[in-house]
Amino acid sequence: MQEKLRPTTGVPGPTGHAESASRPLRIALLGYRSQPHGGGQGVYLRYLSKALVEAGHTVDVISGPPYPHLDPRVRLIQLPSMDLFVNGLGSLRLHHLKSMSNIIEWTSQLTGGFAEPLTFGRRAVKYLRQHGHNYDLIHDNQSLSYGMLEIQKMGLPLVTTVHHPITSDLRIALGAARTWRERLLIRRWHSFLKMQQKVIKQLRNIVTVSDCSRQDIARDFGLQPAGISLAHNGIDIDVFKPLPGVERNPMRLMATCSADAPLKGLRYLLHAYARLLQRYPDLELLLVSKPNPGGKTERLVQSLGLVDKVRFVNGISTEQMVQYYAEAAIAVVPSVYEGFGLPAGEAMACGVPVVSTDGGALPEVVGDAGVIVAAKNVDALAAAIDELLQDPQRRAELGARGKQRIEENFCWRVCAEQMTAYYRQVLAHENG
Repeated sequence: MQEKLRPTTGVPGPTGHAESASRPLRIALLGYRSQPHGGGQGVYLRYLSKALVEAGHTVDVISGPPYPHLDPRVRLIQLPSMDLFVNGLGSLRLHHLKSMSNIIEWTSQLTGGFAEPLTFGRRAVKYLRQHGHNYDLIHDNQSLSYGMLEIQKMGLPLVTTVHHPITSDLRIALGAARTWRERLLIRRWHSFLKMQQKVIKQLRNIVTVSDCSRQDIARDFGLQPAGISLAHNGIDIDVFKPLPGVERNPMRLMATCSADAPLKGLRYLLHAYARLLQRYPDLELLLVSKPNPGGKTERLVQSLGLVDKVRFVNGISTEQMVQYYAEAAIAVVPSVYEGFGLPAGEAMACGVPVVSTDGGALPEVVGDAGVIVAAKNVDALAAAIDELLQDPQRRAELGARGKQRIEENFCWRVCAEQMTAYYRQVLAHENG
């Protein structure tokens, strides 16, 4: 597949006859867990489905819990699971044993595994055996489950988005582990990777969100980069935008990241913040994050003496998130690795100057519209923030440049155009 996606004309339709490239498509987007505040995959489903509908297509989102927040024009089809992260292992009841998917889910959780991608795939197959004829194309959001191979065998055109290889998460988590028991639990949790490594090699249509992810997926899963297509993620610039009536706090830093995920690099930001407080005692740090009680982040905040300085917020609305961006002087993205980097893009769309690491695809998103430092380098992170705190004019220039970069290159309208072109290429090949 070519690296750049471009619209085609006169491709065959589901019946095999030539059709206009403008014919609206009927698309099913699959997500094994899709709550938008639980990670980038939920954000992806929410905004891609909205952008595709606005482009004229019909979109159903087929999801396991926690369910996504969708545009009213997008239909949600719920595939209930045991949702053991919410309900706990004690929620098992006799009627659950009638379903092999429930049994797999429960026993895996009992032994420290994560079976949701696998069991979601089983449930999706069951649903699509009855309703698959209603769609021109199925688009899986990185479940990479055995069920996707069944869907492919059913003759349904299937596209799979891989945001980044979870092998990266595993390496970073193992590197951060301190005991053999912790490493054992991490390996057990990531045991679903064996399934994904088998499945991805048999999928015909793979698309990813950055060139960095394309190279990493190819390396870790033994694929050719040329066989992986690219359609960048988008930012909702109708929502994430500057709020002119809100005054920025020149002494507030802001970051959005999963507190206890080593991949997100929050520990490096906390160390840098502790150093900066020596020079800027009034400096604030607002974290859109929820640390685990007694977890590594909470313990680090206590050991650095930051309990009364760091403010954690979580479960907020998108509107409140935009308000926080409008009040922030600098947004910091301390990630060790990002397959795309939505927090960086959202901050830039809001006109906030960004200090970002070079982790994964972040340089692709930030470009020359922000300050980029080496990942896991506390000294470099603190120095970059320090320089921007002292230079209001540069902060304003970077904020304006970042907003323009997102609007021109990384909005969801552009993503929907790229994805639609890719869908039509897939359909032309499938029906050719």
